[in-house]
Parts: sequence; structure tokens; C-alpha cells
Amino acid sequence: MSYSIAYWCVLIVALLPYLWTTVAKASAGGRYDNHNPRAWQAQQANPRSQRAHAAQLNGFEAFPLFAAGVLMAHSAGVGAATVATLALLILVSRIAHGVAYIANLASLRSGVWFVGIGCSLSLMVLAALRVV
Repeated sequence: MSYSIAYWCVLIVALLPYLWTTVAKASAGGRYDNHNPRAWQAQQANPRSQRAHAAQLNGFEAFPLFAAGVLMAHSAGVGAATVATLALLILVSRIAHGVAYIANLASLRSGVWFVGIGCSLSLMVLAALRVV
């Protein structure tokens, strides 16, 4: 396995919030206001649109930790297979998180969030242990 798998995962996870915002806009009903999109989204009453928007925000919040973890692990020389495996787990957890958020499955959402954050932190810890 090579680090390229982890890098592809980083790219996909970076793009996922844009998928969730597309769902938020499509679920809102009515015409999207591109002149003031944040105010428009804040006024949406549709729960699916609100949850998809929240999934988008959470995706942007979780991404830096994941990207930093992959880069730290790679630069510290953590094995490519380990980095790729954790990156794939994070990718799956981020997809499941967004789907669970939109579907209003709060317990599942929280569970897969913990898996993703745990894997991101694991990448960082493995990197830190490698350079000690």
C-alpha cells in the first residue's frame, strides 16, 4: 500500500462538505438565494436542510485534524499501510456521519464521529511516537 490512498482520502473528505451543502440547498425547497447564502440557510425551516447544513459545518470542522494527522504520520514515517487503513476508516466514518446526520440518526452519528476523530488522533499519536 502507498500513501497515495491516504492522500485520495484527504481529497474526498475535503470535498464531502460540499456534498452535504448541496443536499441542504436541495432539501430546503424554494429558490436558493446566492446573493446572501448564509442568511438564506439560517432562515430554512426544513429539518433535513438544517441537518445537512450542520453536517457540512461539521465536515469542515473535522477536516483539519484529519489532514494534519495524515501529513504528520507520513512525514514521521508511519507505515503506509497503517496510514492508508486509518484514512480509509476516517473516510467511511465521515460519509456515515453525514448520512446519519441527514437521516436524523443521532446515536449512529455520534458513534461514527468518535470513530473518525479517534482515527485522526491515532495518526497524530503514531507520528509523535515515531519521532520521539
